[in-house]
Amino acid sequence: MNDTMITLVTGANKGIGREIAAQLAALGHTVVIGARSAELGEKAAAELRATGADATSVVLDVTDPASVAAAAEAVEVRYGRLDALVNNAGVAAPPGSDLAAQRPRSADLDVIRRIFDTNFFGVITVTNALLPLLQRSKAPRIVNVSSSAGSLAAGTDPEVAAVVYAGLTIADLPIAAGYVPSKTALNALTVQYAKDLRPDGILVNAVCPGYCATDLNNHSGHRTPAQGAVAAVRMATIPADGPTGTFTDDQGSVPW
Repeated sequence: MNDTMITLVTGANKGIGREIAAQLAALGHTVVIGARSAELGEKAAAELRATGADATSVVLDVTDPASVAAAAEAVEVRYGRLDALVNNAGVAAPPGSDLAAQRPRSADLDVIRRIFDTNFFGVITVTNALLPLLQRSKAPRIVNVSSSAGSLAAGTDPEVAAVVYAGLTIADLPIAAGYVPSKTALNALTVQYAKDLRPDGILVNAVCPGYCATDLNNHSGHRTPAQGAVAAVRMATIPADGPTGTFTDDQGSVPW
């Protein structure tokens, strides 16, 4: 078996996903850019190849099971296995929706469902489709890109909130009945996968990139995508006896 690590990153044609792929490629991984657009995915892969990286792309829409199955088949045909899966694709709100759509008292259930389709159900769809390939790896890893916004501790305990959100209070945190619970659910899902896949030696962890300037938040974040990629890259490269079922950022543990 070729010892080069094969890693697939979803939503990797831009933002944090693009930086995760770039940093893993710089470490010697063969990276597969998962993107909904074939053109944008290949553009990102070509840019990485221009730096000397080993990068390819696959069309992958995490909300479309047929697209996910086709991507898994493409990875199997080309590489025969997968060593790390980074579930990075995510949305804060569907295009065109407003803040009222995620306020509990005025929630638009179609908007909430669309967010969960990507941030939660999409992770299950992709992970299960790629499990057979991960099971062929010597040290398989799954990294779910979550958010401290989904931390129940930070959302209910003022002291925890002040630490996690750099001095902000609970009252300062956004109200989003779609995005925030979708990340809470993703954290819980991470724990369930970690328990289920422990006998297979597959390590499953969640990470928080921090508040990064990306399209997700109209580039309002104070961190760069490169900074946001650090935690995911670390957990995608842990040894076979590394941790599983954890939630961390680039500073350490994040409260559940």
